[in-house]
Amino acid sequence: MIHCDGLVKIYKTDDLEVVALQGLNIHVEPQEMMAIIGNSGSGKSTLLNILGGLDRPSAGQVKVGEWDLLKMTDDQLVEYKRRTVGFIWQNNARNLLPYLTALENVEMPMMLGGKVDRPYAKQLLDWVGLADRMHNKLFQLSGGEQQRVAIAISLANRPSLLLADEPTGSVDSQTSDRIMDIFRRLNREIGITIVIVTHDLSLASKVDRVVAIRDGMTSTEFIKRNPNLILDASDSSDGSTDRRRSIQEVHEEYVVLDRVGRLQIPKAYLQALQISDKASMEFDGEKIMIKAPKSLEVLNDEQ
Repeated sequence: MIHCDGLVKIYKTDDLEVVALQGLNIHVEPQEMMAIIGNSGSGKSTLLNILGGLDRPSAGQVKVGEWDLLKMTDDQLVEYKRRTVGFIWQNNARNLLPYLTALENVEMPMMLGGKVDRPYAKQLLDWVGLADRMHNKLFQLSGGEQQRVAIAISLANRPSLLLADEPTGSVDSQTSDRIMDIFRRLNREIGITIVIVTHDLSLASKVDRVVAIRDGMTSTEFIKRNPNLILDASDSSDGSTDRRRSIQEVHEEYVVLDRVGRLQIPKAYLQALQISDKASMEFDGEKIMIKAPKSLEVLNDEQ
């Protein structure tokens, strides 16, 4: 569904150049539900904006389905955003029109697309648990309910890809769990591909795969050991145990290699080995071993 190879994004001003993505590689299968994590400034939101057609890549390859986002015309970009991709912002103000009802908000992208399907709009609000609130204005809805309206809006034109930027960042943990359960149900029942950008590792157990981005490049990937494993907060006696589980308990961690064989070793590992800019590497026929340079090992022994 998504193929990014050597993706580069550079922001330029008169006296400043910032490389937000520097050769990022990522691939997402159709009907997959995955999360992208990373610190502020790592490039994860830049990637989401490019996939959503909100920003143009500078170089590399980026394809979503049949669309080549590097070569699209402006008219094609409009069509892509209307038909292929749905986008959910963390800030509800960017998703919703405050003077309309929940139902009218869902119908707005349909209207822009040229065809309003009211029964489908009502069905979407029913899917997100707001069948009895569809005629309420936004000020009559809680923050969590507004975010669920935003999910319905993102599906109004039946996209094949759903992008969510910190969709649970401004709601409480109970509402967060409910939103993630909605995503999972939509992923299963209508087969939509879902990519979520988040800094909240507790969401990792709710998705199939997690990709970590560091310095504008894919660094680490976590794949669920059991594809059918979905943790539910209701399984715990106090409702919080699952949220405290580390990502490693349900996922297998991999270091990602790019096309020329480069990999990013987690910083904690390098610090533990006291490796800064050089490392010693050995191959014993089965394993590759990375060590501190021999000169550093000798120095440590003498100390």
